[in-house]
Amino acid sequence: MVLDIASFVLILLITNSLRLGNIGDVSVYVPGFRIPKPIDFSHSLGDHLSKNLVERLSALRTRGSTLADLQQALEDYLPVLLGLVKDGSHLQYKVQFEWVNQEDDAEETGMSNAWYEVLSVLHLMAMLSLSQAN
Repeated sequence: MVLDIASFVLILLITNSLRLGNIGDVSVYVPGFRIPKPIDFSHSLGDHLSKNLVERLSALRTRGSTLADLQQALEDYLPVLLGLVKDGSHLQYKVQFEWVNQEDDAEETGMSNAWYEVLSVLHLMAMLSLSQAN
């Protein structure tokens, strides 16, 4: 049987609690996946970027049907996205980036700041890596 570190620690805590005669509440936090909502980049960036680049941004943000595809799509999307925040670009605040919690469609977050998108992409990349590690 293979255990990840969190499971091992949880088993140790429960075992020690049983020896002491009491076991309190045990909570395990499992963060949910947030996924990007489709964006019409042409509406917010069409006057500032070429049509080809706007289409590339849209394609990169919505690509990926398997975990491996999604990881690769995020790795391809991140450098393009960093171009929106490079050297205080005026494009940084032009797009409303929205993400939805996969477990609860009603729970959406969004912000008109490309740094929010960068951090959201990095968060999703980390979550994918954690899910693949288990």
